[in-house]
Amino acid sequence: MSLNLEQYVSEFTAQNINGEHLLQLDGSKLKALGMTSSQDRAIIKKKLKEMKASLEKARKAQEKMEKQREKLRKKEQEQLQRRSKKTDKSSSDATEGTNEQ
Repeated sequence: MSLNLEQYVSEFTAQNINGEHLLQLDGSKLKALGMTSSQDRAIIKKKLKEMKASLEKARKAQEKMEKQREKLRKKEQEQLQRRSKKTDKSSSDATEGTNEQ
């Protein structure tokens, strides 16, 4: 509707075209849905291309954030392991000192 193509809403609704399905449409599928105007198909295809690019950008940003979180988790894990080794070593040193006395 925001593209001034409301004349196709009823057919898209009747065919259960939702967001996921919409992204899968190409020129021939749009034509089969009753979109006979090549200008209208061009408008939809352009908008779909923009939407796909936006989704891809969001997906990449999400992947980047997940990688950063994983990197942080690994770093924290390494720090915990180092602290644990230090604690074990100092406990071991204290035990050896007690045994020597």
